[in-house]
Amino acid sequence: MGEAPAFFVDHLENGYTNGFGVKSEPKNRDTSVQIGDRSFVIGGNHEGNPLFLGVQIHDKITNKWSSPTVLGTGPKPCKGYSAIVLPKGRILVIKKGSASDDSIWFLEVDTPFIREQKKLLGREVVAWSKGVRGNAEKPIVISGPSGVGKGTLISMLMKEFPSMFGFSVSHTTRAPRCMEKNGVHYHFTDKTVMEKEIKDGKFLEFASVHGNLYGTSIESVEVVTDSGKRCILDIDVQGARSVKASSLDAIFIFVCPPSMKELEDRLRARGTETEEQIQKRLRNAEAEIKAGKSSGIFEHILYNDNLEECYKNLKNLLGINDLAPVNGVEVEGIDLPKEHTVTKMDDKILIQETGEGTKNKMIVLDLSSINGGAPGRTRGIVLDAVKSS
Repeated sequence: MGEAPAFFVDHLENGYTNGFGVKSEPKNRDTSVQIGDRSFVIGGNHEGNPLFLGVQIHDKITNKWSSPTVLGTGPKPCKGYSAIVLPKGRILVIKKGSASDDSIWFLEVDTPFIREQKKLLGREVVAWSKGVRGNAEKPIVISGPSGVGKGTLISMLMKEFPSMFGFSVSHTTRAPRCMEKNGVHYHFTDKTVMEKEIKDGKFLEFASVHGNLYGTSIESVEVVTDSGKRCILDIDVQGARSVKASSLDAIFIFVCPPSMKELEDRLRARGTETEEQIQKRLRNAEAEIKAGKSSGIFEHILYNDNLEECYKNLKNLLGINDLAPVNGVEVEGIDLPKEHTVTKMDDKILIQETGEGTKNKMIVLDLSSINGGAPGRTRGIVLDAVKSS
């Protein structure tokens, strides 16, 4: 195994030009990583927001600086960083003196997701992805027309396996109703804030209903996954189409009624809607069923002609049987030494504790099996702590 330097850092001691002949003052916490003819400067804050780490790009050919569109939820600034160039258009950023759930990040600069976003937006784009240990089960997207019984099927799953499944909390710009709690029923937010986050690629799907925005953020799904549960998304076909087009790797299931006549009977049996509302639901259901079967979004179609049989088929699709574990594994943080040096060796990152009174501890991060990525989590990091000699 050959050893390579951990990062290529220009501390910008003499300042740098911004492309217009104006010299900028150096910031001693900035880290510059060179990839080809471009340098990615990591440091400061993003668009004046002190809560998010900034990124600038310097093109050596044109000698110009640019501020890219930054997608995903990024790390908070801290006292220092190590930056390591990885294959496939990623930069590993290790934060010094940070909390265990905020220490490892990936900045994507030339991944398939970034190239696609550049085409869509027509400008420079980078994206953050938090690095976490271990892997996770795929989220589940369940769609189907009103009255088909998908809510009942989901309730049965949640009741039988309460520690295995969880719901993401949606965002909305409408005002809270009586007894609704922020972060429990919805994440209540301002319209301008949510529109900005949608623009920044932080939402899997969203819709405008009666002048208010509703949507599912990537972070809300990842939080459920981090807790060791499989996230269930109960959304319509249009929302499922948006999720399918995103980077989220999910299982897509469409629930159909045995017939339109049976669906109509179920809607009427509710006794909660007018004739006009029933007819509207039936028209919408017919369009949804057609789209669900022909759109290519859904890998699995379930027919709910018998609830118990349909539920059994759903569990089979999800790989659940009497021998399957029902408890997920909560994501553990990555505790790093407060002061350390970093070295890259093939697919492994060696983090060596430094300073007075150290215990000669070394953390080894194995990145050979990482998966996922921006704008969600990068999972699959394997961690080992050893005593170095």
